[in-house]
Amino acid sequence: MRTKQKDRDVPGPGDAWNEILPQLWMGGHYYNDGSEMQAAEIGDEFDLVVSLYVVPTLMPPPQVEHRILEIPDRPLNAPQIAQVRELAVFTANAVRAGRTTLVRCHAGYNRSGLVVAQAMVEMGHDVDSAIALIRQRRSPWALHNATFEEYLRTGLEVAELLSGLTEPA
Repeated sequence: MRTKQKDRDVPGPGDAWNEILPQLWMGGHYYNDGSEMQAAEIGDEFDLVVSLYVVPTLMPPPQVEHRILEIPDRPLNAPQIAQVRELAVFTANAVRAGRTTLVRCHAGYNRSGLVVAQAMVEMGHDVDSAIALIRQRRSPWALHNATFEEYLRTGLEVAELLSGLTEPA
């Protein structure tokens, strides 16, 4: 089963979400139950949900804090990269405070991978080990967006500056 994104030919994730580090989960709005794509419905298992893609019918319950930053799964502009950095810091602080946190996007591969990897860097992991752990615990397809991986390897601050140089004035 493939994800429903028209520009991707990758297997759909086998789980709605996976624990990458204690208290830090990564997932999507959809997953493959073995026969077809299913909606990933959230109950009260998380203290915080960070959504980088939104499906109005798949919102967390009202008692769960929900942060939304809709970004595309393609190159980001400088303000979007800055917002990703801020959200990664917020996510890292939530995890440090013991809050069970889910970062999710469409399939839980790229946008969520970018924020989770950067949150891990904020918590002291190096980029290579963060990416490797995400791919081990979520999916080998996680962070298959080469641009997002490049942002992480370059550093989001530098990527933001470089992205700003290429934008029209």
